[in-house]
Amino acid sequence: MMEPISSVFNSGVQGIQSGLDSLRQDADQIAKANKPDQAMDIVKPMVNLVADRAQIEASVKVMQAADAMSKTIGSLLDVKA
Repeated sequence: MMEPISSVFNSGVQGIQSGLDSLRQDADQIAKANKPDQAMDIVKPMVNLVADRAQIEASVKVMQAADAMSKTIGSLLDVKA
């Protein structure tokens, strides 16, 4: 059974929120590694920033797809009416 469009849209919002939460944590770890001997401590959070960005971008695309589906369904209902 197909999920309602609002559920898909909500999944996109949750994905963005999760990505932003992770991004904040990674940025915090980078900001706290301000000593030369901690340079290696920032490698993982810096790499994670790329994954965080990809998650946020993918979630935005999910929301855009849900919006497009909603508009298409609305147009189809208008044509049928």
